[in-house]
Amino acid sequence: MNQGGLATTNGGSGSGSVGVRIQQSRRLPDFLQSVNLKYVKLGYHYLISNLLTLCFIPAIAALSIQVSQMNLDDLRQLWLHLQYNLVSIIICSAILVFGLTVYIMTRPRPVYLVDYSCYRPPDHLKAPYGRFLEHSRLTGDFDESSLEFQRKILERSGLGEETYVPKAMHSIPPTPSMAAAREEAEEVMFGALDTLFRNTNVSPKDIGILVVNCSLFNPTPSLSAMIVNKYKLRGNIRSFNLGGMGCSAGVIAVDLAKDLLQVHRNTYAVVVSTENITQNWYFGNNKSMLIPNCLFRVGGSAVLLSNKSNDRRRAKYKLIHVVRTHRGADNKAFRCVYQEQDDAGKTGVSLSKDLMAIAGGALKTNITTLGPLVLPISEQLLFFTTLVVKKLFNASVKPYIPDFKLAFDHFCIHAGGRAVIDELEKNLQLLPIHVEASRMTLHRFGNTSSSSIWYELAYIEAKGRIRNRNRIWQIAFGSGFKCNSAVWQALRNVKPSSNGPWEDCIDKYPVKISS
Repeated sequence: MNQGGLATTNGGSGSGSVGVRIQQSRRLPDFLQSVNLKYVKLGYHYLISNLLTLCFIPAIAALSIQVSQMNLDDLRQLWLHLQYNLVSIIICSAILVFGLTVYIMTRPRPVYLVDYSCYRPPDHLKAPYGRFLEHSRLTGDFDESSLEFQRKILERSGLGEETYVPKAMHSIPPTPSMAAAREEAEEVMFGALDTLFRNTNVSPKDIGILVVNCSLFNPTPSLSAMIVNKYKLRGNIRSFNLGGMGCSAGVIAVDLAKDLLQVHRNTYAVVVSTENITQNWYFGNNKSMLIPNCLFRVGGSAVLLSNKSNDRRRAKYKLIHVVRTHRGADNKAFRCVYQEQDDAGKTGVSLSKDLMAIAGGALKTNITTLGPLVLPISEQLLFFTTLVVKKLFNASVKPYIPDFKLAFDHFCIHAGGRAVIDELEKNLQLLPIHVEASRMTLHRFGNTSSSSIWYELAYIEAKGRIRNRNRIWQIAFGSGFKCNSAVWQALRNVKPSSNGPWEDCIDKYPVKISS
C-alpha cells in the first residue's frame, strides 16, 4: 500500500494543526512553470529509435504506387533493361533482402490484451463509514484525536459506503495473522484468475509467463508459487513475484511481461496485481500512517496477454507504449512513502507532506517523455517551439502544455485519492467525463492499489464507451517514487466481459460525490 490518498500530513499528535498541513499538501506543482528539456529529449529519442520503420513505410508505399501505375509496355521495357543489368539486379535484391531482414528482426512483436478480470469481494466484507469508525473505536488502539482524524479523512476521501475490507478486520478485536493474510491473498488472486480462465477458455497449462505484484505481503513460498500450486501450472513456467513497488507496480508488471513476450514466441502471459490489507493495517496514532487505513480496500486483477498472431481477432486491446519514471535517486522522493515503525513500535506506511509535489514532479517527467510518442505533430510543434523560446530567449514564457485529449480517448488515472484526481483533471485540462472512471472506482471500490486502473477500464467498458481504435491511457503512481504509463489501443468495439466488477451496479453510476 502506498501513496495513500495523496492528501497527506506529516504526522503529529495535535488535531488542530492537521487540517492546515493536509491542505498545503493537496496540490500538484503547476506544470506550466517548468519543463525539463532532458525528458523532452528522451521522448524524442524513443521516436527516433523507430526511424527505420518510419522510413521504410513511405518508401514501400511510394514503390507500390509507382508499380500500380505501370502498364504492360512499361513492364516489358523494364524486363529488357534488367536483362542487360544483372549486377544491378543482384545488388538491388541484396539491399532489399537485407533491409527487410533488418526490419523483421528488429520490429517488436505485438502484445495483445486478450481479456482481464477484476475481483469483486462478497457483500459481507463491505465496510460502510459507520461500521468502519465503530470498529476502529472498539479496537481500543486509537485515541480520540486519531478517531476524529479518520472520520474527517473518510468524509473527504471520495469513498462510498460499499468498499471492502478483509475478513480479519471485521473481527473485534481484529485478527491480522499470517493465515488470515494468506486467505485474503488466495481469495483475491484465485477469484480473479478463475473468472479470467473461464471467460477466455484458456487452460492454465497454456500459460508460459506469470508475473505477480503485491507490495507489502511477500510470504514464502511466494504469491506466484501459490498460483502455480493452485492451478498446477507447467514446470517450465517463467514466474516472477514483484514486491515493495507500490501502486504503480501493475504497469511495471505489464512492462516485464511485454519484454518477456518479445523473447518467448507463441506464449501467453498472465499478470496478477493486488495488495494485501490484513497484515498491513496500522494500529497506532501517527496521523501520517492512518491515511492508508481510510483509503485502501480489498481488490485485485488478472490480465491475460498474448503474442500469438491468431489472438488478435479476439483480443480487446493492443499494447502501444509503456513509459516508466523513477525518482528514487532523490532522497525526498525515496522516503515520501515509507514503511516504518512509529514511536510505539507499531508498523505502518508513512506518507510525507511533500507527497503531492513529488508526485507532480514524477508525472511531469513521465508525460514529457510520453508526449512525443503519442501527441499529434501539431501539438508537438507547439510544445517544442514554446519550450525553445523559453530556454533561449525569454524565461518568462510559459511552456505550452499539450492537449492530451487529442492523443487519448479514455483516461484511467490511478484512484489513489480524491486530491490527485482533482489536480490531474486541472493540470491536464481534462473534462469531468475523462476522470469519471477514476472517481467512480474510488467511490465504489476504494484505493485497490495497483489493480485500480483495471477497475477503471472495466467501468469505461461497462458504460459502452470504447470504440475500435480508441486509445486508453493508464497512469499510476507508486512508492520509490514512481510514475508509470501504459497506452493501449482498442482492436474493436469492446463490450464488458461476464462477471465484471460493475455488472450489477453500473446503472447507478455516475453518482454525485459531495465536496
